[in-house]
Amino acid sequence: MRISVVGLGLIGGSMALDLKANGFASEIIGVDYNEEHCDEALSIKLVDRILSIDLALEQSEVMILATPVQHIVKLLPEVLNKVKSQVIIDVGSTKYPASECVRDHPSRGNYVATHPMAGTEFSGPTAAIKNLFRNKVAIFCDVDLSSKKAIYIANDIFDCLGMPIVKMTSKQHDLHTAYVSHISHVSSFALALTVLKKEKDAQNIFNLASGGFDSTVRLAKSSPEMWTPILAQNAKNIISVLDNYISELIQFRKAIETQDTDALNRIIGEANKIRKILKDPR
Repeated sequence: MRISVVGLGLIGGSMALDLKANGFASEIIGVDYNEEHCDEALSIKLVDRILSIDLALEQSEVMILATPVQHIVKLLPEVLNKVKSQVIIDVGSTKYPASECVRDHPSRGNYVATHPMAGTEFSGPTAAIKNLFRNKVAIFCDVDLSSKKAIYIANDIFDCLGMPIVKMTSKQHDLHTAYVSHISHVSSFALALTVLKKEKDAQNIFNLASGGFDSTVRLAKSSPEMWTPILAQNAKNIISVLDNYISELIQFRKAIETQDTDALNRIIGEANKIRKILKDPR
């Protein structure tokens, strides 16, 4: 199967690596508007060829849209206007804006809205790694609007990547990812900014940063080009989450300020319940 990948960064590049290495794709065609990314992707053999998006669509059976989410909303209707039998899959971190913008499109059945729940804080073609997706969950959204053929092919692709599939509506997806994924990035950005503003000596940050600090602010290294549009597109849900998060911080502040150790014990104990959920939610 010939697959084209639009957006040769971490997610698109990692998908290209595994789909080719596992024998699912006979050829990977790359599309990227950044010439440097195109050159890098060719030099590290992430893709076999670079083409324009129109030529890539003509010569592919599947097109994966792995650009930042604001470009997916623009590209998706344009691609569906030209699609014939090809299956179009997007892998953006927000789903409702993309799914909604083509809800009534005559070729809506050719499109599958997905979100592979995997990633790192790095970006660009050289960030792509093998087996990034293995044993991580892929979310399929609004599957009732996709054709059986499109769902079948998308299932095969994510099965090749080693990803179990969970289905939900695009609205449900954006709400749940606001609570679990998007708030993690916001809190990491905020913590990094707090430390940078309070601690002016970079050497002190380096010397005193333990594993806990490093893991907590790891996401603060994520690309602003990727995360600005995600936060903007999912603003309503994220603001609701932030309100809850700020409320919890205020409770922490009050307990620390009054040295209420019973309250601190209770709050931390409640938070510890996350351990069981992350180990096994059943």
